Amino acid sequence: MQQPNILIFMTDQQRGDSIPPYSKAKTPYLDKFCKEGVTFSQAFCCAPHCCPSRASFFSGLYPSQHGVWNNVNVGNTLSKGLYEGVRLWSEDLKESGYDLHFAGKWHVSNVESPADRGWTTGFVTGNPTAGEKEKHRRRPQGREWKWYRDFQNDTSERKEGQIIRPGYPRYTHYGSNENPFNDQKVVASAISEIKSRNKDDTPWCQFVGTLGPHDPYFVPQKYLDMYDINDIELPGNFNDPMTDKPNLYRRTRDRFDQLTEREHREAIRHYLAFCSYEDALFGQILEALEESGEKDNTLVLYVSDHGDYMAEHGLWCKGLPCFQSAYHIPATLRWPNGIKNPGRVIDQFISIADFAPTFLELARINVERSMTGRSLVPFLMDEDPEDWRDAIFTQSNGNELYGIQRSIMTKDWKFIYNGYDYDELYDLKNDPLETNNVAENPAHKEKIRTLSKRLWKFAYETDDICINPYIMVALSQYGPGEAFGNE
Repeated sequence: MQQPNILIFMTDQQRGDSIPPYSKAKTPYLDKFCKEGVTFSQAFCCAPHCCPSRASFFSGLYPSQHGVWNNVNVGNTLSKGLYEGVRLWSEDLKESGYDLHFAGKWHVSNVESPADRGWTTGFVTGNPTAGEKEKHRRRPQGREWKWYRDFQNDTSERKEGQIIRPGYPRYTHYGSNENPFNDQKVVASAISEIKSRNKDDTPWCQFVGTLGPHDPYFVPQKYLDMYDINDIELPGNFNDPMTDKPNLYRRTRDRFDQLTEREHREAIRHYLAFCSYEDALFGQILEALEESGEKDNTLVLYVSDHGDYMAEHGLWCKGLPCFQSAYHIPATLRWPNGIKNPGRVIDQFISIADFAPTFLELARINVERSMTGRSLVPFLMDEDPEDWRDAIFTQSNGNELYGIQRSIMTKDWKFIYNGYDYDELYDLKNDPLETNNVAENPAHKEKIRTLSKRLWKFAYETDDICINPYIMVALSQYGPGEAFGNE
């Protein structure tokens, strides 16, 4: 079988239920695309944050293995880039003869650009700024302080969709913009490359990374007009008081409580419209691919880096609150020459780390290094892989408000170890909206112990050094020694 070309369309902060088979957003191009490919309805990222998630996508590893834990571009970052020695699949493809082109959001490292990892670059965002490679070894200069003086006397009344934060800039949650985040420019850059490419036997890979539907939700009016505010409903857990959850969860939500219920519904309308806009941009890419004559042997992936709370539990965006909506991502693959029985929906757990070994296998590239992700090729061939995972694990050290958090989710249960607060346990079979934390219920003590064992075993396998036995920080109800029985 011929090596496929690979085209990746990665959005930013798009919920998994915004596309088929859930279809909360209106996505005509994706509706057709999903019927032509294989959709993974239970796809999850490793961390609810752009940089660690994208690093996992490109490496096939978890944050504890690749070293990116947070936004690599901010002043208080814990990590500026990947651990030394971490290799990305793009480098393997480049060495094997693939022609690689990158357009859009990078956000994997602030000391390296896509060009350092095998890509020819077009219009790139989230890239290191000039001199960052040298700056990261020096003490931060606190550049964030420079603009706070402009907001010390902002006492004007709150307008629709705004959130007032004394001493901080005025935040507007949603609005209208004809080219949000320059996503059209990103897509135009990629289309230009697709149209100008020489049609020879050289396999190619094109990455297209848009920034929508990331907050704030500013969308072209055309897509807002697709949704009637009267049809928008608040999620079933919108009024969750979260009194049984970590204090940080409630503190995170406090600012969004300034919004009225109608404003929350309006924000949902804008978010869904943003997803429709991204769908339209994806349609432009598909049209350019069709016109190029290379559709049949091109593997196309539609995916996002992480999700969005979208008013669940009264929250927005993404962060440390470990709810499924921040981790659940869209993931659909189409390859006319390779996928058997297209139109299928796979409900097995898959991870964003699974795409690295998938691309390498399809490109017929053998690598000696191990990955935490597993190849999805058997699913594409309509086969059932042996011993497929029955749980999803997550790793977060916090999105610049640092806090150790690890979780394990099975079909029926979800356990969250919070090193900064008390733990969480959800009975997903009876409480899919994650409203009732039953971690303090004595009846579930053995369930917590069983899930803790698996959590620590995964930590061991992924070189996760999130714990030590010091009395002031060893706060887990069941420590890592549980993973080794009586050893």
